[in-house]
Amino acid sequence: MFTGIVTDIGTVTELDQQGDLRARIKTAYETTGIDIGASIASDGVCLTVIALGDDWYDVQISAETVSKTNLDTWQVGKRVNLERALKVGDELGGHIVSGHVDGVAKVVSVIDEGDSTRVTLRAPADLARFIASKGSVALNGTSLTVNDVEGCDFGINFIPHTKEVTTWGDVAVGDLVNLEIDTLARYVARLAETS
Repeated sequence: MFTGIVTDIGTVTELDQQGDLRARIKTAYETTGIDIGASIASDGVCLTVIALGDDWYDVQISAETVSKTNLDTWQVGKRVNLERALKVGDELGGHIVSGHVDGVAKVVSVIDEGDSTRVTLRAPADLARFIASKGSVALNGTSLTVNDVEGCDFGINFIPHTKEVTTWGDVAVGDLVNLEIDTLARYVARLAETS
């Protein structure tokens, strides 16, 4: 489990497609404190550490994960949002995030508003019903509050701090973004279907 509070920006330094995709991610995390088998959310995708170095870790990514996320757009040099898994006693500053991406949203508009940036994204139609104004979503692993919703489009505001400590300062129209809907929204919708 994660909170959607990004704690490092990593860089993809190697990609190797041999059966599954293997990626090496450079990190500022103290890797001596990471175990083989640990989960690290990388752009919101819960990935398992399979190898470690002084300032990097490797993950193996199945074809299923690649097909459901934006990881097929990863290239060497790409910056990615990172978060270590929750530990008992950690502050829950965002919302409960599983790292199981539901689909990919597309950035359709980026507009500066004062010091903040308003980003409008288009969700896949089958996921849009789970997104509500003032509700939570995780986008590329970042816990965010939805400002408004119109059909499949929804808006998010990014304050300067968020743009500095995540990859959201680099956002551009056309970007594909990993979307994880709020777990609570999923269960509420399921209950409504069975009532």
